[in-house]
Amino acid sequence: MDICAKLQVKAVIVKDNQVIAEGTNSPIDPCDGNCEVNKACIKTIHAENQALMLCARKGVSTDGAECWVTHLPCPDCTKNLNQAGIKRIYYMNEYPHRYENNFSDGMELMKI
Repeated sequence: MDICAKLQVKAVIVKDNQVIAEGTNSPIDPCDGNCEVNKACIKTIHAENQALMLCARKGVSTDGAECWVTHLPCPDCTKNLNQAGIKRIYYMNEYPHRYENNFSDGMELMKI
């Protein structure tokens, strides 16, 4: 699997102290870094969504789980993690987004 040339992100979903899924931001085609339209990447599936899709494919519940990720999730990934029942997001790096990320109601966001 290829990884995005613009930004390398890794996400790990943990439940009951066990890793249940991992994801990296992976483009659907080989990435050359020229994948933006209106400052948004159009080829890459974000690491958080890759991990959530893996859980869905495997039939593994994410309700009450945590997500550990290298960068602050984008607003869309935050919404998806919240709807999947993720209760905490731990992240290392800030990342500027095009619009405000205020979709974490009921979740804890923790910079580590």
